[in-house]
Amino acid sequence: MMKKLRMTEMPVIGMMKAGMGLPAMPDMGSGSAAKEEGKKPEKTVFELRLKSYEAASKIKVIREVRSFTDLGLKEAKHLVAKIPFVIKRGVSKEEAEQIIEKLKDCGAKVVIE
Repeated sequence: MMKKLRMTEMPVIGMMKAGMGLPAMPDMGSGSAAKEEGKKPEKTVFELRLKSYEAASKIKVIREVRSFTDLGLKEAKHLVAKIPFVIKRGVSKEEAEQIIEKLKDCGAKVVIE
């Protein structure tokens, strides 16, 4: 089979279960890890989750979702119908605040995570 696939070396495939393979390595950096846990880096990328909206403003919410995503009318309608869902991922804080304000004006409840 290796000749047929023109392979020169055996592929490395392996999965190790806990307790198999290499012996347990001693924890070398536990002191510095404890210091770093106290200083968590500030989150720069967020995701927006639509929690709920007013029934009367469903069409407005669909329009706003379409305005900042690349979805068509049908996709946006289906997405809004199955709440709660993630509207957008990988958003900066400033952009997230702008989107939240627009959706709140439409009568939607949005959470930043």
